[in-house]
Amino acid sequence: VAHSWQGFFVESFADELAVAAGRDPLEFRLALLAAQPRHRAVLERVARMSDWTPDKRRGVDAVSGLRRGRGVALVASFGSIVAEVCEVAVDAAGALRVERIWAAVDCGIVVNPDTAQAQVEGGILMGLSAALGERISFAAGAVEQGNFHDYPLLRISEAPRVEVQFIASREPPGGLGEPGTPPVAAALANAVFAAT
Repeated sequence: VAHSWQGFFVESFADELAVAAGRDPLEFRLALLAAQPRHRAVLERVARMSDWTPDKRRGVDAVSGLRRGRGVALVASFGSIVAEVCEVAVDAAGALRVERIWAAVDCGIVVNPDTAQAQVEGGILMGLSAALGERISFAAGAVEQGNFHDYPLLRISEAPRVEVQFIASREPPGGLGEPGTPPVAAALANAVFAAT
C-alpha cells in the first residue's frame, strides 16, 4: 500500500516543479507523458470532466469571498491508472471545505461497472478522510478509540460530490480496491496550494 504516500510525494512535487517552471500543472504533466498514451488519456478525461483551465485553477468567489483552488494528481497502481481533480474552498479564517472531486480511471476492462464505481468512490473518500484527520491515539499504552463513534472518520456532511468515469479499454483488468486512494491527498494538497 505504499502507493498512497509515494503518490502524495511524487504528485505534490510534480506541482512544485510545474510552479517553478511557470506551467499549468495539468499541462506540465501531459508534456511529461508524451510516450504514455493511457496516462495521457486519463489526464485528458479528468480535465474535461472538471472543465480544467488554468484560469479556473484558483480564484476568489465574488459572492462569498471564498478562495477556491483546484489540484490534480495522477497515480498508477495495482494495474490501474487514476487521475483526480480536487476542488476546495477556503474561508478568511482558513477553514477548508473539499467541494468536489472528479476521477478518471483506466483499469483495463471493467467487469462490473457498479462495483467498480463504488470501489473508486470509497477509495477516494477513505483517502480524503486520512488526509483530513484520521488518527489513532494512545493513552497509558492503550488505544483511546473504541469504535466509529469516537474515531475521526470523514462524516457524510463533510463528503464532497464525487464523479467517476472509466476509460473504455481492452487491457486486462486492473485493481480497484485501492487505486482511487493514492491521488487524493496530493490533489487535495495541490488544490489548497492553489487556493492559498
